Amino acid sequence: MTSTTSVTRALALPIPGPHRKLGGGRRKGCINKVLQDSICFSPVLLSKAVMSSSSSSLEMEIFQYIDAHQNEFTKDLKEWVAVESDSIQPHLRKEVMRMMTLAADRLTALGATVNLVNLGSHQLPDGQVLPLPSVILGELGKDPQNPTVCFYGHVDVQPAKKEDGWNTDPYTLTEINGNLYGRGATDNKGPVLAWINAVETVRALKSAVPVNFKFVIEGMEEAGSLGLEKLLQEENQSFFSDVDYIVISDNLWLSNKKPALTYGSRGNACFFVEVECGSKDLHSGTFTKGVMIAKGKKQAPFLLISVSYFTDSLVDCTGRIQIPGIYDSVAALMEEERKLYESIEFDLEEHRNNCGVKKFLYSTKEEILLHLWRYPSLSIHGIEGAFHEPGIKTVIPAKVIGKFSIRQVPHMDLSVVRKQVVEHLEGVFSKRNSPNKLKVSMPLGAKPWLADVNDLLYKAGRRAIKTVFGEDPDFIRDGSTIPVARMFQTVTKKSVMMLPIGAADDGEHSQNEKISRFLSFVCFCY
Repeated sequence: MTSTTSVTRALALPIPGPHRKLGGGRRKGCINKVLQDSICFSPVLLSKAVMSSSSSSLEMEIFQYIDAHQNEFTKDLKEWVAVESDSIQPHLRKEVMRMMTLAADRLTALGATVNLVNLGSHQLPDGQVLPLPSVILGELGKDPQNPTVCFYGHVDVQPAKKEDGWNTDPYTLTEINGNLYGRGATDNKGPVLAWINAVETVRALKSAVPVNFKFVIEGMEEAGSLGLEKLLQEENQSFFSDVDYIVISDNLWLSNKKPALTYGSRGNACFFVEVECGSKDLHSGTFTKGVMIAKGKKQAPFLLISVSYFTDSLVDCTGRIQIPGIYDSVAALMEEERKLYESIEFDLEEHRNNCGVKKFLYSTKEEILLHLWRYPSLSIHGIEGAFHEPGIKTVIPAKVIGKFSIRQVPHMDLSVVRKQVVEHLEGVFSKRNSPNKLKVSMPLGAKPWLADVNDLLYKAGRRAIKTVFGEDPDFIRDGSTIPVARMFQTVTKKSVMMLPIGAADDGEHSQNEKISRFLSFVCFCY
């Protein structure tokens, strides 16, 4: 994005262009022509120079409305961020459900018809049964002459605590130098509100909107979107029957300066490696040497050593995964694809600063992007059951669970990946000749997603960004996992585009997550 010194506002701005209505019914060819000619989507940043040179009267009205109401919009985000809607931790489920009610009320106030769909409940590994948050299906506008755009977003968040390294309270939205810090600011409460604010702005000015809107907002995205796919299947012939295009704003630009459109993301296979030696924790002095006797069997209580041994066998010091066969299905890199990476704007120093690291495993832009987007990667996330509080607790835990995940790319099969991981770890375990118990499970798996950048929706997005920013966007993939993109594409058979609002340094899932005050509104352009 441009620097905050040159940016005056971010607003929901209609870009001048041909206005055309669909005559003679809703025919796909006609809709496609309208989209190609006139309907685009883009986040907007405008400097005074741009505004003075190209603004219509309506644009200036919108500009003034946003300027007058931006503190109200920020107040709404502050209210949303204050809700600890962490879908990962069971004791916060009520907060997630409260957040869904807030979002539904906001859409209702906008004038949308809102349906909170009950998804039932789910059972946790410990047997606890929890209700699933309802999913919001919202609808605004039913003009059969207009195409229908469906926006997806989520209002649940990742866990966050001040002691994790936040400079501010993660659930108190705090503005510092034009940035709004708080959990969910960029992932994904800020972008959801940005779309709502954009529609509100144009409707408040009584300007005609040449599209119908539908909203799908959920509260379990960070926990795997439980129940969402079934809902999409059930609603495919009803709620989604007249939807033409789906837009998702749940990821980031590649850089802090240049806008982007995202056409692919990696999948994710999450694994638990459970090692158990007994029924209770043991005194490390009494049971350190050798073995203990329990139920007539020898039990080796060195669980953390075993788990560390397993995790060390998964990946080498260059980042290459050591599981046999894991790369067999990865498509070969063709020269035409390699050239796409050469044209992408990617500042290694900026990326290093965003990551907060001193050195990368790879030295060139192309190598880093290839390993972020089109090659699988493996990450170790933690060990459950081990003492992690300040100080020392001199016990040997009865059971520990190592946690890691593999980000897989197109053509990798989840069931095959699971089989390869289990066989590898069981092979490593057998070589240790350990009497402990090993259990490997894959509690969560999401497939990768890939779209066609030549689709009309992406052409429209590209033209809109070129109109607003004066340059073409980078077409990028996302190294993270956004399963809803593939889910929507597979179930509805509609065109899906990912339109990121946040900048690369927004810190989604990390400490000090933020969104720029000047990039907190979506525009739709026509």
